[in-house]
Amino acid sequence: MAKNKILIIGGTGFLGYHLAKKCLKKNWKVTIFSLNKPKKKRYLGKKVSYIKGDISKIRDLKKMQKNFDYVVNFGGYVNHRNKKVVYNSHFTGCKNLVRIFSKNKIKLFLQISSGAEYGYMKSPHKENMICRPQTGYAKAKNLATKFLITENIKNNFPCVILRLYQVYGEKQDSNRIIPFIIESCLDKKTFPCSDGKQYKDFIEVDEVMKAIFKIFKLNINGEIINIGSGKALQIKKIIKFICKKIKTGTPQFGKIKIRKEEINKYYPSIKKAKSLINWSPELNFERKIVSLINFQKKERN
Repeated sequence: MAKNKILIIGGTGFLGYHLAKKCLKKNWKVTIFSLNKPKKKRYLGKKVSYIKGDISKIRDLKKMQKNFDYVVNFGGYVNHRNKKVVYNSHFTGCKNLVRIFSKNKIKLFLQISSGAEYGYMKSPHKENMICRPQTGYAKAKNLATKFLITENIKNNFPCVILRLYQVYGEKQDSNRIIPFIIESCLDKKTFPCSDGKQYKDFIEVDEVMKAIFKIFKLNINGEIINIGSGKALQIKKIIKFICKKIKTGTPQFGKIKIRKEEINKYYPSIKKAKSLINWSPELNFERKIVSLINFQKKERN
């Protein structure tokens, strides 16, 4: 039986690394296309073909071979001073990928988007809601979603859009909230944070990977699907829980101002994921956080 071939755009990042690792375990042929080389902690060895390039530049994409079964797009900047760079990395990049792979028969193009697309819409977010994105990042993601759905309807381009929420797990960079808190506590630091009154949805990375492989298996097409826990947790309670478990670290609540565009309560409905792909996450946030703390401790030894 022929191996599945997968192209992972932005595969040197946290999510791309986890998908590539799972694919290698299934003996798939993995190609990663990314702006950056993988960090040492996320390097997967010579079994992976690493290609350096920029999806916003069509000439970079034209250089590589196009014979893939699946293309998964994690690419794009979340934060960048230059709004045009954010726009190009998400919207222009997505259009370029469709331009390339609409000419080559692929089973599925999986666009990794964000719950940020919904903007100020009241939670729980449902996939059929009208989106009101607030940031440059969210607006570019939403434009990519609209473009893909149009391509699916008009030209039968095989695609699915996943709107992810706050994903956490092993090998994540410490500029994200949960690893930042864990590392700060392990370093016995006094660390700044917001007042912690926001409520966010957190989903562990392995649960996201399970959803992705269910989509591959079921041949879902032309759908937008929310992937989160479906429950909002207060940031302050999470910080206090991590500090209590590690027994060190002092949070300074209120030292960081909440961003003007930040949404106070932010979580999805996951009914569609349950019914369409038979996916629901294992909800044991505290146990998963304790496991992550133990992993971080081992990484330091």
